[in-house]
Amino acid sequence: MYNNSLYSHFMKTYNFLAFDIGATSGRSIIGTLKEGKLVLNELTRFPNNIVKIQGKFYWDIYALFGALKDALKEVADKKITIDAIGIDTWGVDFVYLGEDGSLLGLPRCYRDPYTNNAPEEYFKLLSRQEVYDLTGIQIMNFNSLFQLYAAKKENSSALKAATDILFMPDALSYLLTNKKVCEYTIASTAQLINPHSKKIENKLLEVIGIDPSIIQPIIMPGEKIGNITEDIKKECGLSDIPVVSVAGHDTGSAVAAVPAQNENFAYLSSGTWSLMGIELKEPVITKESYDLNFTNEGGVDGTIRFLKNITGMWLLEQCRKEWEAKGTKYSYPEIVVLSDSVDGFKSLIDPDDASFANPESMIQAITTYCKKTEQKAPETHAEFIRCIFDSLALKYRFVLECLQKIAPFKIERLHVIGGGSQNKLLNQMTANSIGLPVIAGPSEATAIGNIMLQAQAVGAVGSLKEMRAVINQSVTPEIFEPQNKQLWDEAYNQFFRIMSS
Repeated sequence: MYNNSLYSHFMKTYNFLAFDIGATSGRSIIGTLKEGKLVLNELTRFPNNIVKIQGKFYWDIYALFGALKDALKEVADKKITIDAIGIDTWGVDFVYLGEDGSLLGLPRCYRDPYTNNAPEEYFKLLSRQEVYDLTGIQIMNFNSLFQLYAAKKENSSALKAATDILFMPDALSYLLTNKKVCEYTIASTAQLINPHSKKIENKLLEVIGIDPSIIQPIIMPGEKIGNITEDIKKECGLSDIPVVSVAGHDTGSAVAAVPAQNENFAYLSSGTWSLMGIELKEPVITKESYDLNFTNEGGVDGTIRFLKNITGMWLLEQCRKEWEAKGTKYSYPEIVVLSDSVDGFKSLIDPDDASFANPESMIQAITTYCKKTEQKAPETHAEFIRCIFDSLALKYRFVLECLQKIAPFKIERLHVIGGGSQNKLLNQMTANSIGLPVIAGPSEATAIGNIMLQAQAVGAVGSLKEMRAVINQSVTPEIFEPQNKQLWDEAYNQFFRIMSS
């Protein structure tokens, strides 16, 4: 139950508009907060496609901006009074701005191979250890630092002309407000931020000849950016609406929505990427975290998201695209039924093997990996799906065991949030694999976290604890208890041998 002072925050009815944009699609969602409970209603849905131009991969930010305006027009048509707007996206990618404030072309996509080998070349200027010590961020070739290095190396005309770079949610809020900001959680994915000072570590850019002033001063989640511009108001038929700097990194918003009762939990944000981690008050930058390549990303209320990226449903999404191109389209419930129709552990892969990053054919990449590791390759669609689910559940165990070595508390349960939390089969498989209860939901964690940060900005809620109190009143997670311990222990030993080969 709420105490009186907390409950009084929730008496007014608020409507918040969340734009939640992932690496394959985006949505606009209305969140209505009334009497301490949150109700979500999807307004629009739109694609987010990678555009290949002359061998380079980009995001169509103008199409995304158009989708944002379409949602705002829908708001006007439905006569919904909106109290605030918030935008979250995937991490690391950014837009160059010119001296006049214009966008200097489309933002490059993190799956572009131009960053292949960029970290190794950069480490000739600053060592790998020093980069990690300064940032606490796991080394991944597509991190913004290495994208900037690669852009400098290819003599990018956009970089040479840029006076600013804006990360994706900040770029979209800029198009809505004409205000330039750099939000903490999204910036923390770049490998440019010192997690202790929460400021840009200038040395990282200066060694490649880039002026650190190209990045705006850091602001924290929950701050107001500005109101939508007069042009947007006129085009969409709206009056003033403030745009709020939410946790701009989608995982930052999702973790804020974990319906946790205490701190003894790990989380798994399950979508195109799976991100598994724990919530800490201070960064962990040690030899062990360095050796295991864990990351310290910014969270809400000054927290640190200590986590590791795991290739998630990207594997399945790419297989589905190939099957659909050949005339077979599966719904998500059909995929779960197919997976459960065949025996498990016949073929296992390391989801994070480099061969799965962006192959021409995911089906062929899985087949090749299995042959290379002397396994029988999947043949039917059901076998491919089961291979992916088995492998993800077992990789989750590997990462969770690494986390427990570093966590300052005993991990008692795993909260699965995001779209993957609706996959009951994979949730049960994950519980079996890790030997701990899995608490599944909310599936709309990213949108909920986005909305609760907007609520904080307008004074409807206060701390992260208050946000989670609202979330606990508004969602009912499903609990999966572990089963078949011996079977899964044997499968894990098999997986570990394959992964280590």
